[in-house]
Amino acid sequence: MKKLFVLVMILGVAFGAHLLSGRPQANANVAINPGDLIRGETFSAVYYYGSDGFRYVFPNTKTYDTWYANFDSVKFVTDSQLGQLQIGGNVTYRPGVKMIKIDTDPKTYAVAANGVLRHVTGEAVASGLYGSNWNTQIHDVPDAFFTNYSIGDAINSASEFDKAAITSAASTINSDKGLRLPAEISVSDSVYNPTTVNIVPGQTVRFTNNGTTSHTVTSDDLTWGSGTMTAGRSFVRQFEEAGTYTFFDSYNSQLTGAIYVQ
Repeated sequence: MKKLFVLVMILGVAFGAHLLSGRPQANANVAINPGDLIRGETFSAVYYYGSDGFRYVFPNTKTYDTWYANFDSVKFVTDSQLGQLQIGGNVTYRPGVKMIKIDTDPKTYAVAANGVLRHVTGEAVASGLYGSNWNTQIHDVPDAFFTNYSIGDAINSASEFDKAAITSAASTINSDKGLRLPAEISVSDSVYNPTTVNIVPGQTVRFTNNGTTSHTVTSDDLTWGSGTMTAGRSFVRQFEEAGTYTFFDSYNSQLTGAIYVQ
């Protein structure tokens, strides 16, 4: 999982000027659904709540503006509730909306699905895609955020990049990133339920402590784990590679389970 916690403070500064003070604050857990925009009480950082159970960071307002026209739909949640939602990564530019570049790379890129960058090889191509004012449609992306993207095939002709169709296909951040709902495992005081799940590579599993005492989800090889989960807490993990992942409860080693990724 990407180590992106430092971006939270950057985002808070960036969005601080945009979100109005004096908004009602949450005083209890708020119902949130995949696709919601959320923020806590103390900081003005806004996140996207993904279908996979993670929250995603907007690196800056320029990225946010390619997806949303305003902040009207942002839900306020308690700081405690926000803190329970793990960070899954950064949001990338909505495909097709803008071209991007960085100072240390002379190339200009169009953004395709899921942050894939395609080099726009010349002015004629750029003009064919973004019009005669194409040079005003380029955003500079800080080097630190450029790693959120991957490089795809170059665009040698405007016909190779259907900008309107690409933007339309990325109707939400969930669809752009291909996020899917997590498999759910309930942790009780006596059993994991279900004890096994089958998922595909890249899918997440959400473990929720529905018991009355503390529990963990700890891998048998001790390479990953939830840490202590008090009653009501959840832990989400993505499993990217095929294989069998067995786990147990550090507080009650009789509780065991397995995840089959295939």
